[in-house]
Amino acid sequence: MAIRLKEVALGYGSTIVQQGLSFAIRRGDVFIIMGGSGCGKSTVMRALTGLLAPRQGQVFLQDQSLWEVSEEARTQLLRGVGVMYQSGALWSSMTLEENIALPLEQYTPLSKQQINELAEYKLALVGLAGFGGYYPGQISGGMRKRVGVARAMALDPDILFFDEPSAGLDPLSARRLDDLILELRDSLGTTMVVITHDLDSLFLIGDDAVFLDAETHSMLTTGHPKQLRDHSEIDEVRAFLRRGES
Repeated sequence: MAIRLKEVALGYGSTIVQQGLSFAIRRGDVFIIMGGSGCGKSTVMRALTGLLAPRQGQVFLQDQSLWEVSEEARTQLLRGVGVMYQSGALWSSMTLEENIALPLEQYTPLSKQQINELAEYKLALVGLAGFGGYYPGQISGGMRKRVGVARAMALDPDILFFDEPSAGLDPLSARRLDDLILELRDSLGTTMVVITHDLDSLFLIGDDAVFLDAETHSMLTTGHPKQLRDHSEIDEVRAFLRRGES
């Protein structure tokens, strides 16, 4: 398994956000974290990317307990993780190529020429060959999302996280981004973990999913999104996945 949670509880201060989380993410899957507003999707992603230690339980990354290994080992494990943030989080004063080059400059001993070549390659992977000299303000929102994916891939991670990738995009741009996620999964074998509430997206790309509930502060179920939509016996899950149906 790429990721496994065992009886994990998460929170801030005296507030428990989620508890009793036990699920696994298979290598090479597109795994969806879904649920209504305020259920803790982003908090779970913070725990999976090493930004938030669990109150209890264990988070296993590549079969190693993330918070029970040494700090050096944890840092090394997290080098295998890339994150595409909802806003893209690009530096507006840097070109697209410079944005992608930044983590390579910080974490690798590669030469400037090698870094530039890799940055160009990553842009080509997301369909933006030749755009390296542009600045984020000169391209569309959908293109900025793609650059965010390219930067998240800069260090060749085994696992890629996407925080609401289709947020703010028109339907055509959102579909192109979904297609890109599937292309990268199929061509590179990368495990993808996606936070989304977009039904079209999660049904198209999801291999497996967990449903988080804000009221009980716990997970209600796991499974393939379409199977949960059609066969789940849990009212909240069916209502979430069938919303908008006449």
